[in-house]
Amino acid sequence: MPPKGRAGASRGQVRIIGGLWRGRKLTFSPRPGLRPTPDRVRETLFNWLQPVIMGAHCLDLFAGSGVLGLEASSRGAAQVVMVEKDPRVCREIYAQVMRLDAKGVEVVASEALAYLRSPTQSFDIAFLDPPFGSELLGPCCEHLEQGGWLTLGAYIYLEARGRGGLPPLPASWELVHSKQAGEVGYYLARRS
Repeated sequence: MPPKGRAGASRGQVRIIGGLWRGRKLTFSPRPGLRPTPDRVRETLFNWLQPVIMGAHCLDLFAGSGVLGLEASSRGAAQVVMVEKDPRVCREIYAQVMRLDAKGVEVVASEALAYLRSPTQSFDIAFLDPPFGSELLGPCCEHLEQGGWLTLGAYIYLEARGRGGLPPLPASWELVHSKQAGEVGYYLARRS
């Protein structure tokens, strides 16, 4: 049985589950490899982040449907940078941003690793949910840590194929939460 929230995603729709835009539906073009984070996983994730999301600066490195970044903005993040390599998908995300009149949200058309080679800014929260099988999680973690992209005490959300587990994390990251929903393993680390 797919995790709750996946059925709508297969039809190109996902809803924001909390904050200012609670219940608003986001539309996106379904495509191979796109798997928006399910409702129950996002609910757990944002419960974990509730004490720190208000006013946070967030990086959504694999924006896809845009739901993680827009959920963060809906819940009070001051800044959200959403990075997506597909220009067509970026236009769709940007249209959602405009429709919601989301302030402090930037959409960047770039591959994740290319973006992490650009000039650095510091983020309090980073969302990393690359396509399964892409082998991008480990290199992105290294670039985030070594490139100065994270504030001290930053939280890093990681999503991976449940049975594959996580790659080795930087030594300064402590895994604070770990759960599984269907085939999705999801984790929250904190930079100490």
